[in-house]
Amino acid sequence: MANQLINPSSNTILHVELADTFLKRFLGYMGRKSIQSDHGMLFTLARSSILDSSIHMFFMRFDIAVIWLSEELTVVDKTIARRWRPAYAPAQPARYILETHPSQIDNFSLQDRVELNHAS
Repeated sequence: MANQLINPSSNTILHVELADTFLKRFLGYMGRKSIQSDHGMLFTLARSSILDSSIHMFFMRFDIAVIWLSEELTVVDKTIARRWRPAYAPAQPARYILETHPSQIDNFSLQDRVELNHAS
């Protein structure tokens, strides 16, 4: 069973990889050719921060939807990040970063609270 991220506000379910180590966070989607529309990667950070939750899109082959989440898993910002762009940062501090297919951007709104079900 895969990890699932659920947004009850839009009845959205994504299968997510956890990027919970330095190497996984460093690599992210770099070098991959695409992302499935119902998949994503959830980056976990040591603390809530604007600076620490900023991302770059160098070496990316495709655009992604980026959803920044607070420690309580509430959406604090979102954007479409374009490949090969230098940097994106949230308007508010974030503890988690969800990177997913661009088609998912409208399934998340500011203040939505998501749930994470871990694989067993």
